[in-house]
Amino acid sequence: MHPGILEKRANEFRAKLGFGQNDGIRLKSILARLGVITVYKPLSETISGMAIKIGDGDDAYRFLLVNAKKTIGHQHFTICHELYHLYIQHSFTAYICRAGLFNKKSGEEYNADLFSAFLLLPQAGIESLIPDEEYQRDRITLQSILKIEHYFSCSRSALLYRLKELGFISSGKYDEFNKNVKRGAIENGYTIDLYEPGNLEQVIGDYGSIARKLYDAEKISESHYLSLLLDLGMNADKIQCLNNVEE
Repeated sequence: MHPGILEKRANEFRAKLGFGQNDGIRLKSILARLGVITVYKPLSETISGMAIKIGDGDDAYRFLLVNAKKTIGHQHFTICHELYHLYIQHSFTAYICRAGLFNKKSGEEYNADLFSAFLLLPQAGIESLIPDEEYQRDRITLQSILKIEHYFSCSRSALLYRLKELGFISSGKYDEFNKNVKRGAIENGYTIDLYEPGNLEQVIGDYGSIARKLYDAEKISESHYLSLLLDLGMNADKIQCLNNVEE
């Protein structure tokens, strides 16, 4: 898909969700609103996440698995990447993803990366946060980069990709700003949460409620239902307490 069309789709998706081009977006709130069941689990370092779609249209079931070993910034990029698969890509069912590679030879994965960059970091929003005196190639400062990436809650690599594509930085500056990221944040008074892993075992959506409905309707066994609770991060002690309550 042409990059211009992908940017248009990302802007339309933002507008549909009620966000303007200068707004940062709260992805967990969006996932809850859209009804996308999302689970954060530790996965292989080579995997960013996985998306599954069952059915079509508004009645489709959509599921995300996000790698909790990745940084928060990378997780946010991954979620936007997966939203392309779930809402924009035609004839999508399931895929394991490595987000943020921007490999032009990877077809829909490249489209998903571009869509993610456009959705997470709209051009108008980036430009609104760049001071006039830095509005030239390679004039942007680390302070402005930190301000932008924390406002949009994105990874450094995603922001640098956008700045390079928009002509604000060269390849040399890209490499320079991509080093000592945590140190630069601390020296400028920012927290480093964005650059650390997180959200381990968190769940967004009605995963547990669906599991319970399936159990009550005798669609799944008790052992299967309890295994789903374990998938939610509930430990054996909590499950034993649950059994005692039911008794």
